[in-house]
Amino acid sequence: MIPLRALLALLSAVALASAQPTPILIDTDAGSDDFMAVALLLAHPSVGIDAITVVNGMAHVDAGARNMGRLLDLAGRKQVPVFAGRNTPLRGANEFPAEWRKISDNLPGVALPHASRPPETKHAADYLVERLRNAQIPVQILALGPLTNIAEALQRDRSVAPKIREIVIMGGAVQVPGNLQDGGVFHTNNQTAEWNMFIDPLAASIVFRSGVPILLIALDATNKVHIGPQFLRQFESKAQSPLGRVVAGVLKADREMIDAGIFYAWDPLAAAALLQPGMVQTAAMHIDIRQNVPEEGRTMATTGEPNAQVAVDADAAAFRALFLESFTK
Repeated sequence: MIPLRALLALLSAVALASAQPTPILIDTDAGSDDFMAVALLLAHPSVGIDAITVVNGMAHVDAGARNMGRLLDLAGRKQVPVFAGRNTPLRGANEFPAEWRKISDNLPGVALPHASRPPETKHAADYLVERLRNAQIPVQILALGPLTNIAEALQRDRSVAPKIREIVIMGGAVQVPGNLQDGGVFHTNNQTAEWNMFIDPLAASIVFRSGVPILLIALDATNKVHIGPQFLRQFESKAQSPLGRVVAGVLKADREMIDAGIFYAWDPLAAAALLQPGMVQTAAMHIDIRQNVPEEGRTMATTGEPNAQVAVDADAAAFRALFLESFTK
């Protein structure tokens, strides 16, 4: 029989843990839509971001880590550390088009303060392992790029998986075509993969087999949230906060894709779903990540126990309302 004092202490500890907000880690490849997503969370002071880890993807990790630090400085979050990951996928050498990476590295037209600090010296995967091992409350991860950092951490210490409450992943194309050929910049026979999964299919497979709860914001949902010239004009006229002006600059830098009708709220929808899960409709699926040409990186729904909740639809009007409201304060 548990003594009354011990029972009260246990109940008090449980109540305290349930009252504390879930710690959030952001893993990003620092592309333009990543900046929009991270800025969306930064615009909500109640969202507690413990750290940002930068993965190889749209931006090179050094440039991406530096730029994320600048964004945090602008938002008054200098206490949030930034950790850079490895420069390559776990296997292979897939990479985004050089033109896109140059824009992500240099952020033309985006007004950010000069870097006030370098990224942390600790490697991103080392940080993730250490942070998760010591987690008193399960952590939520928002993954906005290839899954290299998270997979590397899970490879190093599988025991940290239960310390992850959920990973919200932007990536994949389940019941719709992939997007590797959008814009005509990258030529491939792969019609099924989405970019984040294509860059590091092995890492994606490790994460989906880890047993960690996953909310997958796939192209199936992001295709429903188009960002066109009209929304850009509306955003520019209303979003006058410092973070809003940064996002407006990011959108201007992607004006060519916006005018071409191939720009969607990829990463911002994932961040919005973290804030308001009801913004997306999901279905439980077992997702397998294909590894071989010509379908490397394909997120395929197969038979088996579900390992992900997959967003198959999204409320575009609700997203636009949240996005505009977040940057007009």
